Amino acid sequence: MKIKTQAVGFSADSKLIEFIDQRLPKLDQFFDRIISAEVALKLENSGQVKDKIAEIRINVPGNTLIVKETQKTFEAAVDNSIDSLKRQLKRHKEKNSARR
Repeated sequence: MKIKTQAVGFSADSKLIEFIDQRLPKLDQFFDRIISAEVALKLENSGQVKDKIAEIRINVPGNTLIVKETQKTFEAAVDNSIDSLKRQLKRHKEKNSARR
């Protein structure tokens, strides 16, 4: 799986990029034909609190799965996004196996 990480409006720390590069390949356990993943990290200024947004796009044959999560830290947002992607990948795999 090819992983592309993008930080919008700031420069991402190497630890954060390393964290993402370690977590995303674990999705291969749920669906082994993932082509690529694009991660967009953004800051949201709403009032006094700066929320962190992680948007992950996973390209699989015939489909693109997109998840967007907002949390207080990027790590929490990425973890929640990966949990959502696990469910989507399982559902996608079940639908594909049912068609065959």
